[in-house]
Amino acid sequence: MASALRVLGIDPGLTRCGVGVVDVRADRSASLVHVGVVRSGTDLPIGERLALIAGGLRAIVGEHRPDVVAVERVFAQQNRNTVMGTAQASGVALLVAAEHGLPAATHTPSEVKAAITGYGTADKRQVQTMVARVLRLDALPQPADAADALAIALCHAWRRGAPGTAVDGTTLTPAQRAWADAERATRR
Repeated sequence: MASALRVLGIDPGLTRCGVGVVDVRADRSASLVHVGVVRSGTDLPIGERLALIAGGLRAIVGEHRPDVVAVERVFAQQNRNTVMGTAQASGVALLVAAEHGLPAATHTPSEVKAAITGYGTADKRQVQTMVARVLRLDALPQPADAADALAIALCHAWRRGAPGTAVDGTTLTPAQRAWADAERATRR
């Protein structure tokens, strides 16, 4: 699929690190390549947990050979331990990309939600539903970390542009526009 951009999306987490690989063509259509979660046990020392995440990400990069890596940008949370683990997993993801000579970018959660659903405050179920529609999946991608990783990958391809396209970050696909219109109609 030479005319497609292969994007590895990563939803960083210390216990569950969501990963999703998609091929996005110039017409912005996309297909699923891989989806999953890299896990590390809470009973392990932090160094071992990060090594497990790095090893899992390296295996995915080696097997699926993405063109680019997109990582969800760490944002402030109330729970300091959660944000620290997320930041550490994010650093590992960016390191693995650099080790393989891959360009990497980060996207905020609201940027990802806006790219996928049409608005930046969508809930997890709405993101999962839109990802399933875009990728023509029979079921919602599970767990939510994996669905988020696919959303991050799609966001990156659409916001940065698949090969041969000029993508305005505010442009929605017809499917996204229909979803956003339907959601607005239900809130009235």
